[in-house]
Amino acid sequence: MRIKKRSSESHTEQQYMIRPIHVNHYGRLFGGELMKWIDEVAGIAAMRHSESNITTAAIDNLQFKAPAMTGDMIVLIARVTYTGRTSMEVRVDTYKEDPDGTRHVINRAYLTEVAIDADGNPVEVPELIIESEAEQLEYESALKRCELRKQRRQEGF
Repeated sequence: MRIKKRSSESHTEQQYMIRPIHVNHYGRLFGGELMKWIDEVAGIAAMRHSESNITTAAIDNLQFKAPAMTGDMIVLIARVTYTGRTSMEVRVDTYKEDPDGTRHVINRAYLTEVAIDADGNPVEVPELIIESEAEQLEYESALKRCELRKQRRQEGF
């Protein structure tokens, strides 16, 4: 019997201060830098859930909603939203945080992470315990995204 874990057990939050090394020639956060941070925080959330090493299988959805500039503080929040047998979907929300603590969404991404052993072989992950209506809706949406990913793979994407 598979063990079960709550989404809250994978919750991961990371902060970054945007410095000149992180921006493009317009002074805006370089998208590739943000993608790296998203991948890192998603990996940590997946490792917390699976209690194993992981590998990123896909970045399913990456929407840039607003820019971040030099000097802005960025907050990334990740959590597992869905589990299969060896894979997990991780949602990462990225915010720009004002000095007073107000947060503004700048990005949302969904990543598929696969738990692996020391030889790189997939291993089983704990089932996800759904504790709220919001988690149930996210889980149902994840099922739809999973089907779309399968369809895209069949189509060669």
